[in-house]
Amino acid sequence: MATPPDSPLLPDVVARLRAAGCVFAEEEAQLLLAAAAEASASQTSDPGDPAGATSALDALVRRRAEGEPLEYVLGWARFCGLRVEVDPGVFVPRPRTEFLVECAAEAGREASVIVDLCCGTGALGAALTERLGAAGSRAVELHAADIDPAAVRCAARNIARFGGRTYQGDLFDALPEALRGRIDILLANTPYVPTDDIPFLPSEARDHEARVALDGGADGLAVMRRVAAEAHRWLAPGGVVLVETSEQQRDAALAEFAAGGLDATTESSEEFWATVVLGRRSR
Repeated sequence: MATPPDSPLLPDVVARLRAAGCVFAEEEAQLLLAAAAEASASQTSDPGDPAGATSALDALVRRRAEGEPLEYVLGWARFCGLRVEVDPGVFVPRPRTEFLVECAAEAGREASVIVDLCCGTGALGAALTERLGAAGSRAVELHAADIDPAAVRCAARNIARFGGRTYQGDLFDALPEALRGRIDILLANTPYVPTDDIPFLPSEARDHEARVALDGGADGLAVMRRVAAEAHRWLAPGGVVLVETSEQQRDAALAEFAAGGLDATTESSEEFWATVVLGRRSR
């Protein structure tokens, strides 16, 4: 049950969020009001119970005001038009990563086997599968893997609607051997924040998201380097692996992809403020 925009509770919620330093207080207040109404309706036989809704709202606003990421408070994030479930501690999909999905859709229009490595919520795999499936009549086979068990549990729910399968483990060690040499698109949103830069991240990421989803090692490329070295063994002929990186890391990432035997290119977007490195296996 959605709460109307003119709810009398709105001004108070906005004021509490502003006092807590929330930049987009008005938008967040609307989302929290709607979430509280939904929570109250699901927990009581009287969906119009104002006391229940107010209690639920107070709990949600308190969590947000204390610095918990909005996506954890709501339990979901919007990504590429999809409502993606997000569990506490699991990496929250960023809007800029939608550019990686756009690049993957363009690079692998005829793809039928997709793997979302370092999958987090599974948002990338779900969004790409939805996009490719809508563009044609072929079936898309989706797999997702992460080293974090909490991420795997979350991803399993998000990709279930696409018939996807999830695995837990360290990068390619998590994948079944049957996928070796068959992957058309390998999405690998590896962590790329240098270890020494972790303390300077926004507190919402630094204090709430799993360290393993953020820390890219001394130069930020430790995990990506391992993906680049192994990807060609898993890609199908003509298959492509895509990673997100920073503009400063672009040249080093290109060199790692080339060293891994892949034809490496980059794409950048001012709109998304994002840089993507692509590595294609020759046919």
